[in-house]
Amino acid sequence: FLLSSDMVGPLASAIQYQNSSTHTRTIPVDESHREKMRISSSFLLPLPLPLRCCPWSRCCGMGDFRPRTVWLGHPEKREQRYPRNVINNQKYNFFTFLPAVLFNQFKYFFNLYFLLLACSQFVPELRLGALYTYWVPLGLVLIITIMREAVEEIRCYLRDKEVNSQIYSKLSTRGTVKVKSSGIQVGDLIIVEKQLLSSPSPGSCFLRTDQLDGETDWKLRLPVACTQRLPTAADLLQIRSYVYAEEPNIDIHNFIGTFTREDGDPPVNESLSIENTLWASTVVASGTVVGVVIYTGRELRSVMNTSNPRHKVGLFDLEVNCLTKILFGALVVVSLVMVALQHFAGRWYLQIFRFLLLFSHIVPISLRVNLDMGKMVFSWMIKKDSKIPGTMVRASTIPEQLGRISYLLTDKTGTLTQNEMVFRRLHLGTVAYGMDSMDEVQSHVFIQIVSSVGNNTSRAPAATKVRKTISSRVHEAVKAIALVHNVTPVYEANGVTDQAEAEQHYEDTCRVYQASSPDEVSLVQWTESVGLTLVGRDQSSMQLRTPTGQILNFTILQIFPFTYESKRMGIIVRDESTGEITFYMKGADVVMAGIVQYNDWLEEECGNMAREGLRVLVVSKKSLTEEQYQDFEARYVQAKLSVHDRSLKVATVIESLEMEMELLCLTGVEDQLQTDVRPTLEILRNAGIKVWMLTGDKLETATCTAKNAHLITRNQDIHIFRSVTTRGEAHLELNAFRRKHDCALVISGDSLEVCLKYYEYEFMELACQCPAVVCCRCTPTQKAQIVRLLQERTGKLTCAVGDGGNDVSMIQEADCGVGVEGKEGKQASLAADFSVTQFKHLGRLLMVHGRNSYKRSAALSQFVIHRSLCISAMQAVFSSVFFFASVPLYQGFLTIGYSTVYTMFPVFSLVLDKDVKSEVAMLYPELYKDLLKGRPLSFKTFLIWVLISIYQGSIIMYGALLLFESEFVHIVAISFTSLILTELLMVALTIQTWHWLMIVGELLSLACYVASLVFLHEFIDVYFITTVSFLWKVTAITLVSCLPLYILKYLRRRFSPPNYSKLTS
Repeated sequence: FLLSSDMVGPLASAIQYQNSSTHTRTIPVDESHREKMRISSSFLLPLPLPLRCCPWSRCCGMGDFRPRTVWLGHPEKREQRYPRNVINNQKYNFFTFLPAVLFNQFKYFFNLYFLLLACSQFVPELRLGALYTYWVPLGLVLIITIMREAVEEIRCYLRDKEVNSQIYSKLSTRGTVKVKSSGIQVGDLIIVEKQLLSSPSPGSCFLRTDQLDGETDWKLRLPVACTQRLPTAADLLQIRSYVYAEEPNIDIHNFIGTFTREDGDPPVNESLSIENTLWASTVVASGTVVGVVIYTGRELRSVMNTSNPRHKVGLFDLEVNCLTKILFGALVVVSLVMVALQHFAGRWYLQIFRFLLLFSHIVPISLRVNLDMGKMVFSWMIKKDSKIPGTMVRASTIPEQLGRISYLLTDKTGTLTQNEMVFRRLHLGTVAYGMDSMDEVQSHVFIQIVSSVGNNTSRAPAATKVRKTISSRVHEAVKAIALVHNVTPVYEANGVTDQAEAEQHYEDTCRVYQASSPDEVSLVQWTESVGLTLVGRDQSSMQLRTPTGQILNFTILQIFPFTYESKRMGIIVRDESTGEITFYMKGADVVMAGIVQYNDWLEEECGNMAREGLRVLVVSKKSLTEEQYQDFEARYVQAKLSVHDRSLKVATVIESLEMEMELLCLTGVEDQLQTDVRPTLEILRNAGIKVWMLTGDKLETATCTAKNAHLITRNQDIHIFRSVTTRGEAHLELNAFRRKHDCALVISGDSLEVCLKYYEYEFMELACQCPAVVCCRCTPTQKAQIVRLLQERTGKLTCAVGDGGNDVSMIQEADCGVGVEGKEGKQASLAADFSVTQFKHLGRLLMVHGRNSYKRSAALSQFVIHRSLCISAMQAVFSSVFFFASVPLYQGFLTIGYSTVYTMFPVFSLVLDKDVKSEVAMLYPELYKDLLKGRPLSFKTFLIWVLISIYQGSIIMYGALLLFESEFVHIVAISFTSLILTELLMVALTIQTWHWLMIVGELLSLACYVASLVFLHEFIDVYFITTVSFLWKVTAITLVSCLPLYILKYLRRRFSPPNYSKLTS
């Protein structure tokens, strides 16, 4: 927070506390912000998870939160231990890596089951064949997993090391020294430099908080007054001073503390508030700042506002796990039936275990490997898609989630909008000026300026009213807009002109506007474009330059800043050339309608402009005599000195001025939307996805953007949930909302908190019925809470989209988190599961890649299960025919080869299959709706594939038993060859769109099988397979097993085609 003094040199400086590293799961540093300032990594990283500084958290001061006394520049005087300022995102260390990875794999029943199967082969009574038939597949799965984890850990270690080793400047008794990020402690004085812009006034600086709260306003931060009198920053180390700060908490809008200087005479005590603070994850936009570190590590406001990211397991994976449990149940039942048919003779319990091993193919070990490899292919396809360049997949385990999203929750600023305000319209009641007629405005301003210079006689404020010319009305409106704001012009050196010279001569090329809102800047930039330029401002005066080069000086007498409650701002200025005192005010139409003089056009025109998505401001003025102002000032000062009800008394005095004001104009400003936001939202809506907008911005701004983006359609009613603070008020407002149907909801964060506290179920039930919901003034934790409630109440999949650090909690909480790389940096994209460069890419990401990933994974998983059930059905028939003997049908390499080299390529090629072209999927987003019901992978489709597997396995086995002539080895040759051919034909039957790699896979697998027959003489009679008898028997069995399914598929497509087939035809 700001403590400080003027530094020697052209830049004003401030002393403020800063923190170094935020503990976070998302490591890479945002280079765009690194260029903007020299500051600790906490400003460059998003707001993610508080991680441990070491395994022993208590020793590092990670116990209970307590207030602290921090001595300036003396960390050694601390009264308690504080968390270390390091990032540690590693899940393992050198000693725990292998045990932990193995534990994480075998804690799941699926993997543990196969480990027990493999271990059982060391028991002679249970061994069914060679050890490698069980250990090779399991070992392959484990090696792939270990290698993947090792690569991630090494990358994580290197990123942690890079961030923790960043060098920063620290003020010490030896002067300015360099210190690593990990070496910064509570009490250190850290120097933060921003050498691009000058400060707004001595000792103060501007602050950007968009990464923390989502607001793009530039906040003014003030220093502690007594430190401003010190000659140099180094003198801070010579004085005996300390800061008493409240305990760490999550409130980013308030701070309570005191600054005490003990060696003063008398001792100095100053209160500290939010105006003296500079939180981690904010950006210093001007000046050079020296700050004392108050909080580090997990005690940062940004970290405390971040929920712990959960380990995301896709709904598809859960469904597959459920199916594998059913298959395991079937395995147990089949084994028990086999033993029961033996009448539990002999050591029947050993027979049960042997049958469990014999039919272990029912639960396919290759299922997990195939699905994981498929996810990698889907992720690669997303990254390589040229139509969504720059898209990254950071969580390759959940691409199928993108195909089943029901709720999309999006941030506003920087996600839906470009965060660039453009002045669109000036309305004077009788005439309106759009972008194509601004030259007329410029002409009117010039005419009025020239005429006023020629006529030096000034009119008294009470002069007789005469009908104003259009030029004078336009000039009055432009002058009002140029005066009623909180914008400060600052000057920077441009290589030709230094800063001091630029500031003295008001150089246009060196001037940059700083303000607490981009709206304000756009208005001032517009007045500059039409001839009236703001060239200078300090706390007591303002200078405007006319088209003729004349400088108009105005003294600022009073400023009434904009607040969320008042929805307006005002300023009283004195024109130094005429002595006229004028009160200017601008604000939202809902409050200004009762302040300005009666007129018949304000409400109608405000509505028209709002429907166009413009942010409307009403501008008015009131001329004051010297006596009127002196009377007001006396009452205003008296009200500000009140101890009780100060804010109420001050508001009452100001309201005495806000009557019968002259309406000057309406202004319309547009926050430009990202490219193709409207068609993208239309696609999502047609796909059955409900879109909610969660933003930290103001209610009016959020509503305007929602209308402009067509999130709320033109013919939709809007219910603006009024501000509620008590349970009774919330109950009444919910009842009022319940009576409305098919209307969009707009609610503020404060009201939302009250509703969720008392009526969580009722509110969520009503909100989920709305076609669109807009939540404004949301904190990061509220955003995450809304996502969590949607998941719990609806059971549907959610997708969160954002671009700032304040969106990280929401992104990590959602089933799918998508980060947009925007002007707020890469905080959200680094923490997200998927990152895109523009919001419009979301349409293709969901409609094409999400849909394809889900359908392909469903087909792949069901086919792998079918492949395993086929051979298990054959084993069951074989054992039944041979008196329920627990003897394997296929041994050695045949068992491994069946699920690997012989069928792996064609089956895995299903990840390339697609039912419709990507252009069709984008053109008809209604196709996406079918996926929301989970039909591609359901109990119905699972049962169909089980029946197909039993039919084909039985046909192949019975056919081989019926047609073999003399030796058992002929049964193996006929049945195994028929099985391979059946699998290859079934893949061909399943494919909807052929890819050249699919054909290669089919031919390669067939070639591998034929070539390997030479080496399989131990299991197959090589001479027999070259006979005509073998060929016709295999052909007959294969046709009987596959031909009926081909006929059924033809009939189904002929008489009951799916939706996508109608489009492809």
